[in-house]
This record gives sequence, C-alpha cells and structure tokens, in this order.
Amino acid sequence: MGKYITHNVEETQQLACQFGALLKDGDVVAFRGGMGMGKTAFTRGIALGMGIQEPVSSPTFAIVNEYRGAGRVLCHFDMYRIEGFEDLYSTGFFDYLDGNAVLAIEWSENIARDVLPQNVIWVEISQVDENTREILIEGDERFENLGH
Repeated sequence: MGKYITHNVEETQQLACQFGALLKDGDVVAFRGGMGMGKTAFTRGIALGMGIQEPVSSPTFAIVNEYRGAGRVLCHFDMYRIEGFEDLYSTGFFDYLDGNAVLAIEWSENIARDVLPQNVIWVEISQVDENTREILIEGDERFENLGH
C-alpha cells in the first residue's frame, strides 16, 4: 500500500501523473472518497501520465467519458447515480472490462465489489484540511514509491 499526502490540486495531479505513467492497458482504478476530494483532479493526472492531452472533466451526467491519446484509452466513469445492477448494466460497464482501456471509476462505493476484477487498484482520497489530501493506493506494488 502506498500512502501519500498532497497539499494542493497541482500536487495531487503530479502524483496521479506518476501513477498514470505506470498503468497498463486493462487496469481498473476504483476511487473511494466523498464529494470534492479530488477524484477528477487525480483522473486528470492519470490522463497526463498516460500521454493523453485531452481535457478531463467529471462524467457525472454522461456516466462515462472516453479520452484518447498516445495510442492509449482512458475510460472515466462516475457511478454516483448508479443504484443497482440494472443501472450498471445499462451503462455498458461490463463491455469496458473486456477492452484494452484503463478504467477510472469514481464513486466505486455505489457498485458491488464483486463486479470489479480481482486485481482492481483502489485509490482512497480523504481530506486532511481544506487543501491537503491523504491518498491511499492499494492493490498493486507498482504504486508503493511514487514521488520518490
């Protein structure tokens, strides 16, 4: 498990950029953390680390946004409005699991753990103070020494 402290959005994105550079096609990143914790900022950093220059925004109303660049694909999900298996199925989520994209899933708390692959990478973001975040990354030793 990697545990990190960031003091502003820029540091969160820098950490996420290092994280994104280590992601492989097919990786699934599941976020935990409340509203305003920095999940979308972290996803912006992931995209940059993957070589994707497209601007990243929250997919709250679209459910999923796809970003492409440098021969890579990032699928950014927002499960905030998902209320069960039928909702999840209707998003096409399961089709994305079989692809070669990296999946970043905000509000993963709203979907059953058993629908995620066993090798999911968990990113939990919690607030220390107004700007400071504690970020825990679990599920893969690739991410234990970021920022060093």
